[in-house]
Amino acid sequence: MNDMNIKFKDYNQQQNWLFPPSIEELIPESHPVRIVNGIIEQLDLKLLIEEYSKDGKPSFHPKMMLKVMVYAYMDNTYSSRKIEKAMRENINFMWLSAQQVADHNTIARFRSKKLKTIFKDIFKQVVLLLAEEGLVSLKEVFTDGTKIESIAGRYTFVWGNAIKTRKEKMAEQLEQMWNYAQSIADEEDSDPTPPEFKTIDKDKIEKTAKKIEEIISKNPKASTKAKAKLRYIQKNFSQNLDKYEEQEKLLAGRGSYSKTDPDATFMRMKDDHMQNGQLKPAYNVQVSSESQFVIHYSLHQTTNDLNTLKPHLNTFEDLYQFLPEELTADAGYGSEENYDFLEEKNIETFVKYNTFDKEQGILKSKRKKINEDFHRDKLYYNEEKDQYICPMGQPMNKITNRNRKTKSGYAQTSSLYQAQNCNGCPLRGTCHKAQGNRVIERNQNLERHKDRVRENLLSELGEIKRRQRTADVEPVFAHIKSNRNFKRFTHIGIEKAELEFGLHALAHNLRKKSA
Repeated sequence: MNDMNIKFKDYNQQQNWLFPPSIEELIPESHPVRIVNGIIEQLDLKLLIEEYSKDGKPSFHPKMMLKVMVYAYMDNTYSSRKIEKAMRENINFMWLSAQQVADHNTIARFRSKKLKTIFKDIFKQVVLLLAEEGLVSLKEVFTDGTKIESIAGRYTFVWGNAIKTRKEKMAEQLEQMWNYAQSIADEEDSDPTPPEFKTIDKDKIEKTAKKIEEIISKNPKASTKAKAKLRYIQKNFSQNLDKYEEQEKLLAGRGSYSKTDPDATFMRMKDDHMQNGQLKPAYNVQVSSESQFVIHYSLHQTTNDLNTLKPHLNTFEDLYQFLPEELTADAGYGSEENYDFLEEKNIETFVKYNTFDKEQGILKSKRKKINEDFHRDKLYYNEEKDQYICPMGQPMNKITNRNRKTKSGYAQTSSLYQAQNCNGCPLRGTCHKAQGNRVIERNQNLERHKDRVRENLLSELGEIKRRQRTADVEPVFAHIKSNRNFKRFTHIGIEKAELEFGLHALAHNLRKKSA
């Protein structure tokens, strides 16, 4: 076949431009890079500029660096080396940077040091610009959480319960050695008032070991094994106790942490790499969204969502100097403490409590419990007389109050109600199996909140909110974690991890605005 008859466009690599095109002409008007440029041009970057020193050689302009960084996250380019490469080769990056190229170390320092303390202010300004355009109102938010794995080693764990067990074993071994020494001690060396070994400290270890040594060293009855055990106690117990106390400081009340990222807590992941629900070091990311825009985000070290709502909303208020008027969330946030907080802050609450779906028949148990029909919630409560009526019609009067504190330190008060006579009742084995007359517990304040929340959730607006929640905040997680493949942090420490998620959240907002 003669290819001379086939027509092709002219191709000549040596052809020069008479009028070379500018990069500006090569960027389409609707391209997302123009959204990034336009938004950041409107920001007040005073706080960012203050992060720079007046001394030394001139730095790349922070406005340019911020544009490049934000667009890089929109473009799924997160590595500082890849961002440097894009600034050399990618026309969109070249346009943003005016063809300046920062090396990867400069890019990494800008992200980890310059943005570290001021990024939330940049994020807030962008959200307020979205509000000015009418894309969000900041009056109603949908809140939910997701767990994202830390970059820490998956098997470098320290468990709080293990530390507690080791300390108890140390105390037990010390007590055993003390008792042994006393059993072979001469009359003048015996101590009628032995130390208390429920808790131990370095001073107690040293004094006890010294006393044991005084008895054992001069006593021919002392066994070689006991002497070896004492030497081990003297050599290791004090330094082990120092190590355990240092680990407990890092735990700060948590159940676990990672040796390679002490800020990360081991959490059970839904989408772990082995697909078997393994515990891995992670952060609990909380997001408040509106119209699928991220309004606020925060990172937490607790494994469940229950105790994250208050700190999440407190940081929301610190950032914006106001709170949303309405909040919708799932049952993971439904607690007396959270309801009290939302009521105190005058936030209209559409937050389920843990039995709401079951009450409405939305969630059905696979296996019905035998005494489910006799559950406290199925019993009639006479509010005027403050008493329950048992299944046999017997009044259950209030006998006392019970006070307790949650792990977060929140004080709760419940009332206890007792049946008068359960002996011989034909429903005894089904109604309850405890000894004596049946006792049930009622938290008056929580029940008051549940009545109010139930009314809100079952209203016409509440039904809309419940449907809207799953279509608002959950797609944000799906987009960031699945579409952008952000399933694991790449920086160590909660502050750097929060900044990293913030960049993803900002990129998400600008990507959605440009869509």
